[in-house]
Amino acid sequence: MSLLFVYNADSGLFNTMADIGHKIFSPDTYQCDLCQLTHGYFSERSQWRTFVESLDTECRFLHRDEFRNEYPNRSDPLPAIFTLTADEPEVCIGPEQLAQYESLDLLITAVKTHCLGV
Repeated sequence: MSLLFVYNADSGLFNTMADIGHKIFSPDTYQCDLCQLTHGYFSERSQWRTFVESLDTECRFLHRDEFRNEYPNRSDPLPAIFTLTADEPEVCIGPEQLAQYESLDLLITAVKTHCLGV
């Protein structure tokens, strides 16, 4: 089993710059709660990186466009965290749950509990 984290944002430099601006100037309307929790304005939060690196599970990270290209038959609402078994993604934390987490600590606990069963 592995984990797949999918951001509700598209890949590429222009999109990254637009996302940074959106998070700075209009954070209440930013549409990726996963990114809000795991990243600051310019980089990944060190607490998140340390957590991911401590896992004994492979973790992959995709943007919305990359996920849609890799899994064209999926129309899951994003952002989301999936478990991957036999290469078929299964949602373990969906956008509704991600929107409820007010801190990175809550997200980390949820990943451990809902995705890893720890």
